[in-house]
Amino acid sequence: MVGIKEVAAHAGVSVATVSRVLNDSPKVTEETRAKVHAAVKALRYRPNAVARSLRTEATHTLGLIIGDILNPFFAVLARAVEDEARAAGYTVVIGNADERPEQQDHYVRTLLEQRVDGLLICPTAEVTPLVEDCVAAGGPLVFLDRTLPGLEVPSVRVDGTSAIHELIRHLHDLGYRRIAFISGPELLSTGRERTQAYMDAMRASGLEIREEYMEAGDFQAASGQAIAARFLELPEPPQVIFAGDNLMALGALDEIRARGMRIPEDVALASFDDVAWFVHVDPPITAIAQPAEELGRRAVRALLERIEHRPVEPVVLPARLVTRRSCGETGKP
Repeated sequence: MVGIKEVAAHAGVSVATVSRVLNDSPKVTEETRAKVHAAVKALRYRPNAVARSLRTEATHTLGLIIGDILNPFFAVLARAVEDEARAAGYTVVIGNADERPEQQDHYVRTLLEQRVDGLLICPTAEVTPLVEDCVAAGGPLVFLDRTLPGLEVPSVRVDGTSAIHELIRHLHDLGYRRIAFISGPELLSTGRERTQAYMDAMRASGLEIREEYMEAGDFQAASGQAIAARFLELPEPPQVIFAGDNLMALGALDEIRARGMRIPEDVALASFDDVAWFVHVDPPITAIAQPAEELGRRAVRALLERIEHRPVEPVVLPARLVTRRSCGETGKP
């Protein structure tokens, strides 16, 4: 079946441009518009019928597809979405993509078949034809927490760049110099952004970026534990392990404890994502806190604006550093 990518290739334009033409955006020249319509006709392209179901009558239900329901960050986020939607008179149906594109698409189809009024999607790393068709169909859709390249979709997300810079400066001021980073998947926008922020922050603080101190996990505890083990077995292990999300921090914590090592005396630990149990660990864990509740509330408001056919601007919320004793009061030279 012909998809929006084939239309874009035939017309010699981007997928985003095809989407703009199909949605009658004024930001396209008449020449480009004519080329896209010619490609649509030549290829007999039709937006996916399932995607078009977002145009049907109101059901006062919203669809929410999240990356991993077992991740505390997404649990808080989903609760906030439910609370905000309920206050506006909507019911939320939740799908757990489990970070798998095929499972994400399963829930997209299922929710659209249930005639939800709009979709909130925390997209997986892969741009799927079904999601492209949803964008091309022009129905109410908002990306939450993450974005996808080449797709013009309103998004509500967190920018942790400033907080990561603040963390690295904090560690530098404590005397740490060897700071390792367990990053998220490079295919995810959040993984790329946090990796770039870590590297920029290290350079800004005059610290060496060492290849052996950087490795990508998958935002799951097992990968955090495995990578922490490799860091700690290096001839010159890092003084700090900074994990790119709370589950990888949990895995790193498990590995440190399994080795009988002390935090922060033997190795310090910090995390991107602050979760409730971090304050109950001895010592409590330094973390970058994302405003998950505000993220969920703002996402619902943005989606309701789309449903009402009003323009929506991207929303970017700041993260903040929360310092605790897992990095100690004084560092090591």
